[in-house]
Amino acid sequence: MSLDVSPALLEQAERGEVDEADFVDCVRTSLPYAWEMISSLVAQLKVDGGPFADNQTPPPDEQARGQLLRALASDAIRGALQRHFGVRLAFQNCHRVAVFPLDASVDDTLARFTSVRNQLLNQSPEFRDC
Repeated sequence: MSLDVSPALLEQAERGEVDEADFVDCVRTSLPYAWEMISSLVAQLKVDGGPFADNQTPPPDEQARGQLLRALASDAIRGALQRHFGVRLAFQNCHRVAVFPLDASVDDTLARFTSVRNQLLNQSPEFRDC
């Protein structure tokens, strides 16, 4: 299961629209490694400035890697995280997460980061099975 959904949150979903803050809290508690990774990158971006902040350290285990994959592969989760933190998220090599500000001035940098060329240049045999 991707998320540990409380009975109260499930009941909200069954009744209709879910409060996004409740959903974000569910993501935070269900995917703590992914949450901490994204939170720390957002903080780094705020402190250091620049066009983006990224992580290049592989997760410590498969459980952590799975959390990143679930958080960033789900449109609903990824979108909620982007809105919550006020950033755009990018993802490479099953661990390289990057946060970009919403500012249009970094659009070219984001496009380069997510380009086919950079995806190919960021490949490594050790990431083959990640």
